[in-house]
Amino acid sequence: MSLNIAKDGRKRIVIVGGGFGGLQLANGLKGTDYQVILIDKNNYHQFPPLIYQVASAGMEASSISFPFRKNFQKRKNFYFRMAELRAIFPEKKIIQTSIGKVEYDYLVLAAGTTTNFFGNKNVEQEAMPMKTVDEAMGLQNAILANIERAITCSTKQEQQELLNVVVVGGGATGVEIAGVLSEMKRTILPHDYHDLDPSLMNIYLIEASNRLLSAMSPESSSAVEKYLREMGVNILLNKMVTDYKDHKVMLADGSSISTRTFIWVSGVAGQPVGNLDASHFGRGRRIKVDSYNRVEGLEDVFCIGDQCLVEGDKDYPNGHPQLAQVAIQQGANLAKNLKRMIKGKPFTPFRYKNLGAMATVGRNKAVAEFAKIKMKGFWAWFMWLVVHLRSILGVRNKMVVLLNWMWNYFNYNQSLRMIFYPKKAKEIRDREEREAKMHWGEDLMER
Repeated sequence: MSLNIAKDGRKRIVIVGGGFGGLQLANGLKGTDYQVILIDKNNYHQFPPLIYQVASAGMEASSISFPFRKNFQKRKNFYFRMAELRAIFPEKKIIQTSIGKVEYDYLVLAAGTTTNFFGNKNVEQEAMPMKTVDEAMGLQNAILANIERAITCSTKQEQQELLNVVVVGGGATGVEIAGVLSEMKRTILPHDYHDLDPSLMNIYLIEASNRLLSAMSPESSSAVEKYLREMGVNILLNKMVTDYKDHKVMLADGSSISTRTFIWVSGVAGQPVGNLDASHFGRGRRIKVDSYNRVEGLEDVFCIGDQCLVEGDKDYPNGHPQLAQVAIQQGANLAKNLKRMIKGKPFTPFRYKNLGAMATVGRNKAVAEFAKIKMKGFWAWFMWLVVHLRSILGVRNKMVVLLNWMWNYFNYNQSLRMIFYPKKAKEIRDREEREAKMHWGEDLMER
């Protein structure tokens, strides 16, 4: 296999990851004399802030996804390849991908993060993460299938396990999925499942620290906790999950919660990079970079977004928050620096401009913080809608999401609550099996 991209005399920039940072960088290099290659394991950009709405069957996956090739249709000297990064060989300026090797002049790692299970292998195997559109669709199927099963199961114990939902992680994703599931319990179950008692559905939100939304102010945390409790969510603070077995979430204090819907959104870690020495990684498996987003000790290798850890910033000694705005700003700054490089000008350091933070838990219920302004309730919720709508790629997607939100505001009765289990074609299954075997062989050769 090969990427089949010939070098044409231009300097080649390879970007690994088409998230907020990678996409911003690729767009920022438009019109330059670089040959730009974007590599991503999916052929689309996804919008993580709204993934929880896909998981709760409130929005179609296609509404928050946008194909890379459509975004770059009219770009010359730009190439996209659907592949995964396997290893990096900086001394040769080569990376190994799932479809072959590729040389680079400049490499930018922007692959984001993956769910962090903190070394708990059993939880990793049993829990349902919600980091990608694929995972959200799998979670949507699981929630709907469990409710269907709860109507026909033979014992009360099994029924309660199917209807109990446990969400681990009190960050923005955790409070948002807990809130939307609470609204689903109140508005959907009585209409779609009239022969099922909605009061049997229990939603638990577990957080190891002493408050929700620890990245926001105590006032916002308190407001969100109040909203969720009023919506019927069972909030457990200062509780640590240690295991999951026999359909029970086990807590450090010896207590347990029976459930077959175990959602884990308790943290993230940088995407692993094969063959990269451990000395390059910092807190949360993030790659250490300088103020120009250059990977320390590696020539012509950069890292942006959630995957990187900028060291030396006195305002953020533990690294910048893993938010979309950080990735977007780093991608824009690196694009400017790569343009400056062509002109022989020095790089400008990255300086993060904090544009605020926000989280929503339901209709008319949200919190938002902008510099010295703190908002909650309807206006925070309205600002949340505006900010997220502006950030979605594609006019069609913006219109679909806006219409979805308008419909949901007045009527929750959408027709999206269907269970699909896509089956891959045999050709695709065989190809993935061959690639997995080849990857295993490459690992053995490297060792």
